[in-house]
Amino acid sequence: MIKILKYLKNSFSIMIIIVLLLCVQAVADLALPEYTSKIVNVGIQQSGIENPSPEILRKSDMDKILIFTYDDEEILERYTLVINEEKENNEKYSKYAKNYSLNIDEDIYVINNLNKEEQENLNNIISKPIMVLATIENEETSSKIKEEMINNVPEQMKEYFKEKSLFEIIETMPEEQLKQSFETFDKQLEEMPESIVSQAAIVYIKTQYEKIGINIDEFQNDYIIYSGIQMLGIALISMTTGIMLMLLSSRVAARLGKDLREKVYKKVLSFSNNEFTDFSTASLITRNTNDVQQIQNIMTMLFRVVIYAPIIGVGGFFKVLSASQNSMAWIIGVAILSILFIVLILFIFVMPKFKKLQELIDKMNLVAREILTGLPVIRAFNTEKHEEIRFDKANTNLANTDVFVNKAMSIMMPLLMLVMNAITILIIWIGAKNIDTGAMQVGDVMAFIQYTMQIVIAFLMISMVSIMLPRASVSANRISEVLDTKERINDPKNPDKFNKNIKGIVEFKNVSFKYPDADEDTLTDIVFTANPGETTAIIGSTGSGKSTIINLIPRFYDVTKGELLIDGVNVKNITQKDLREKIGFVPQKGILFSGTIESNIKYGNKNLSDTDMHKAAEIAQATEFIESKPDKYKTEIAQGGTNVSGGQKQRLSIARAIAIDPEIYIFDDSFSALDYKTDVKLRAALTEKTANKTVIIVAQRINTILHADKIIVLEEGKIAGIGKHKELMETSEVYRQIALSQLSKEELE
Repeated sequence: MIKILKYLKNSFSIMIIIVLLLCVQAVADLALPEYTSKIVNVGIQQSGIENPSPEILRKSDMDKILIFTYDDEEILERYTLVINEEKENNEKYSKYAKNYSLNIDEDIYVINNLNKEEQENLNNIISKPIMVLATIENEETSSKIKEEMINNVPEQMKEYFKEKSLFEIIETMPEEQLKQSFETFDKQLEEMPESIVSQAAIVYIKTQYEKIGINIDEFQNDYIIYSGIQMLGIALISMTTGIMLMLLSSRVAARLGKDLREKVYKKVLSFSNNEFTDFSTASLITRNTNDVQQIQNIMTMLFRVVIYAPIIGVGGFFKVLSASQNSMAWIIGVAILSILFIVLILFIFVMPKFKKLQELIDKMNLVAREILTGLPVIRAFNTEKHEEIRFDKANTNLANTDVFVNKAMSIMMPLLMLVMNAITILIIWIGAKNIDTGAMQVGDVMAFIQYTMQIVIAFLMISMVSIMLPRASVSANRISEVLDTKERINDPKNPDKFNKNIKGIVEFKNVSFKYPDADEDTLTDIVFTANPGETTAIIGSTGSGKSTIINLIPRFYDVTKGELLIDGVNVKNITQKDLREKIGFVPQKGILFSGTIESNIKYGNKNLSDTDMHKAAEIAQATEFIESKPDKYKTEIAQGGTNVSGGQKQRLSIARAIAIDPEIYIFDDSFSALDYKTDVKLRAALTEKTANKTVIIVAQRINTILHADKIIVLEEGKIAGIGKHKELMETSEVYRQIALSQLSKEELE
């Protein structure tokens, strides 16, 4: 899979943008649970009062708070005292007076602009004395404290204490006595959770705000609306980045798919016949379509999962550890281990099936291709039922494997959902206990659930990809097999050039050839020369090596021994492009491409004029049937030329070779589908056209080569005779037998 990723270099800039967008989205998504917690804890439970340290407070109330703390200076340096007469000219007071209908006829303290650290420090200092003050001002509690204090003073002072309020008593007490009286109370505060102390302080602050005219309902609504707008903004950022990420990821995946298909296609075009024996046509089609599609699908998700999921997972975990929910962090560990266990078990069972799945797709494509291309033969021999059974077997094997994989995937999702729901129940259960003890607030539990779900879903996404990745990995390896295949036929690093003064000379010098993995040579010690202005014919029994010789000339294969020279240059020392520009090749089986008659004739020469096209068709004896078509040269040719006859295909193939006007013509039994009359006319026209060209003909029919300048007779890969027809009739027993098997003595003479 890593080998395939190197083809992403064309999308590097887009990938950088994707990573940045993923970071932005992750930060936005991780911020939302915190806002949820704030809305519940602060907006609803605390009426919008965020801190236990008051933003604005009467001087008389502040003086009471300071009685119960030794940090007077630290508290007062964070506030500004506004004298009653100067309130209207004070900017900080005016801000509150403008927003709320304040009712204050005395000096006030207004909090300064504090950073986060200073605010937290003030909260820690002031929350306990505020709670003590709130407790003392409570009638029931103050009565009990006053009664306890009266019991601990001398008899002569009891009457005095009874006449005074608790707060008046406290104000007159010496510092040491006050400290001693509230020592037990301080110990109780130390043992209390910080959230309870903070909540109690906020309740007191809420009461003081109401006394000075602040509308708490309005204060609460302002906080919730402001926080809600912030959440909407963050959600909008997350949504926008998510849309952009999907678009960019799809673009990167589509570009990778395009590049891979292009590279595989170009690689296959560079294959010689040797490489085509290693890969079946059906397999190459599957690799360039289905396998590339598998990689494209995984790439669409890969960035979002491989990069985004770890950021969310790690970020969410640190958010939990740094917040008040860290006591429940172990629940996340349980969730992750459960998910990994489920995925690992499925991975062990499903992984081997992915490779088999792609192989079965190859097999089904192979069977389908054979059936569709061989349909006329199947109908002729009434074997439709046999082919139906063969296709059904391949299709059933593929379907069974595919069903197994899908079943495994369908089992995984309910199991993972079970884990997620069980974890949610566990969080609520543990969280409820923590809320009851005051260790957590409701909003903290809600935020923890959201963080946990984000982390679990992140690992769930990774798990999904880990299941899909093996199949994509198999596909990537199959594509790499094609791309990493070393061509047996390569252009030289420093190619030679043809001599412009020599044109069309083909020389075989002691050439031998053996197919890959074959035990014996197919051709042995082949020696002959084909010269310009001559027709060289090759004949022999089936399997004698005729087509093999023809395939060596354009380097579809390379000779294993000896030398093959074109115009005095070894074909291995020149580029394949330069070599094949000299050759007009007409295969034994006429091959046409979808398009028109015109596009097929001009296939090798796009700049061919219509006049030259008509001339090529005329020489190939194709004019008659072309002109009979309603659209003539614009007539559509179906894929593979299935809408024209075998003879018409051969004539159009010959016209295509004539159109490029090569120096060397090669006809590999290219007249076999022509009737005798057309064959004679075509060869007569070719003789005139190729007067100064080298013509090499492979033929099965003697009458096609009777007038050749040189006839090469092959038997079991060796030359059994070379000469003209009359000479070979006298000197070559093999040639004589072939000739007499086709024509009578009178016809041969």
